[in-house]
Amino acid sequence: MKRIFIITVISLFLILIGSGSYFYFGSFSEGIRAGRLMKMSHKGWVFKTWEGQLDVGGLQDSDGDGAATTTWSFSVREQSVVDSVNKAMEYGYRVRLNYEQKHFTLPWWGETEYFITKVEKVK
Repeated sequence: MKRIFIITVISLFLILIGSGSYFYFGSFSEGIRAGRLMKMSHKGWVFKTWEGQLDVGGLQDSDGDGAATTTWSFSVREQSVVDSVNKAMEYGYRVRLNYEQKHFTLPWWGETEYFITKVEKVK
């Protein structure tokens, strides 16, 4: 009886560790978004994180007489990517951002669930 209890506890512990690792390290989706960088800021009360916005293009509003921009918010965790984003903003060129969408975020990761992994200049 004691052996079954120990095996059950160890099995539950391994399942918990495995599923926790999947959600912590795994990503829900990966993709690419292109546009012009609008904003990049280092903000937070306790945990300072890098947050940005990308203008992915204009859409005509319902009246057809103006354009409404569509923005996409993202977070950056790696300093080399932050440097690439800042360089792209400085020169004002269009970029293609490779990102990972996480299952959930922790406060010290960033405010959004989208994390930029690579920045490429669009020609």
